[in-house]
Amino acid sequence: MSRAEQPSRRSVLAATVAAAMAGGVAPAAAASVTAPAAGAPAAKGRPRPTPARRVDYRAWTTYPDWRSGTAHGTHAVAGARPGLRMARPAGTTDYTDPHTGTTATWEYATWTGPVHRLAVPATEAVASWNAHTPAGTWLQVELRGRYSDGTDTPWYVMGRWAAGDQDIRRTSVDGQSDGRGTVWTDTWSVDDPASGLRLTSYRLRLTLHRRPGTGLTPTVWRIGAMGSDVPDRFTVPASAPGPAGELVVPRYSQEIHAGQYPEYDNGGEAWCSPTSSQMIIEYWGGRLTPGQLSWVDPSYADPQVCHAARHTYDHQYAGCGNWPFNAAYAATFRDLQGVVTRLGSLTDLETLIAAGIPAITSQSFLKTELTGAGYGTNGHLMTVIGFTADGDVIANDPASPSDEAVRRVYRRREFENIWLRTKRYNASGKVVSGSGGICYLYFPARPTAHQRGALAAVGVR
Repeated sequence: MSRAEQPSRRSVLAATVAAAMAGGVAPAAAASVTAPAAGAPAAKGRPRPTPARRVDYRAWTTYPDWRSGTAHGTHAVAGARPGLRMARPAGTTDYTDPHTGTTATWEYATWTGPVHRLAVPATEAVASWNAHTPAGTWLQVELRGRYSDGTDTPWYVMGRWAAGDQDIRRTSVDGQSDGRGTVWTDTWSVDDPASGLRLTSYRLRLTLHRRPGTGLTPTVWRIGAMGSDVPDRFTVPASAPGPAGELVVPRYSQEIHAGQYPEYDNGGEAWCSPTSSQMIIEYWGGRLTPGQLSWVDPSYADPQVCHAARHTYDHQYAGCGNWPFNAAYAATFRDLQGVVTRLGSLTDLETLIAAGIPAITSQSFLKTELTGAGYGTNGHLMTVIGFTADGDVIANDPASPSDEAVRRVYRRREFENIWLRTKRYNASGKVVSGSGGICYLYFPARPTAHQRGALAAVGVR
């Protein structure tokens, strides 16, 4: 994100769009939350009606889930963290990396998930996944949907991904459309939502790749997709303030990295997404080793932010803001999960904060629309870490001049509107899209009962 208004590829999308964990991964610092348990009654005189959810997030994570798909060379693995691995190659394929021009032969195996019928016929869909890809392996995620008129979409590539960047260049795939729906980087979208056409169901397909003749394999722990039909709106209903509380989350500024590693989205000026991701990863105890950071110029502060930018970079999009790539990066850290979904209100965020789960939100706004920000943006990620007694939002905003200045308090009504709306006016007075409540959630592989309840309350299981 630039502090000036910069064009964003999301502007071409259809505008339809506190307890610290006991056991498992512990937060980097204890959570300080003065809040009732998630789901506890709201304060007297503050009714908090729950709006109808316009989002359907479904994931495959359990041993029965992995057994429910159609496997060609893959097999389900049981255990504390069930997953999917290669058992034997189903065949070989030649892949020419469009970003290096290198052609290599790979063994592959596939898993095709069962049909998921959407509870909310969707105008948009975003897939996300969690996996381990050792050197010499990578994976491809595809989605195929059925329209409300009974016809099917093609198989769309939603990402070609590896944790590292030595075997292939991590990439989205442009130019995918059937004339009625289009993939924009990480988001499939109906071209004309006003037509009434919707996605009513989908299947996901995983293709796992490895160097021929090796016993290597990716391991996939989670794959899912979020379908949504968020109504067009310039403003959203105001939610009543709920429990107050603040989580102690590391603070990192993207701005101190301006000009560093310009090969990754022109440097830190645009690193709001990986900077936000790194904050929450470290909140949950994720740490990078000196060896992992050895490639970073030792004169640079917070080298882990540079590492996050490199390892979320989408070589086709030419940026670090690919939503599922950030979630997948978070899940490369031990015992962490990451998903991309949409939330419906600040009440959802309060539920998560009360369970000790911070969140990353995407918003776009004019300088005059968010008091105290001091900038305007066509797309920016922040880390929500709490709420004041008055219900205002406490955010770690990476678009700050220093790490010390990252913690901000933003007015509740302003923040809620710029995050949840789907339409807005940009600096030129043109109607453009808003994120419609997009959110990254990172949480433990084995969440507490309180955390499971909070996640289920916002549609994530």
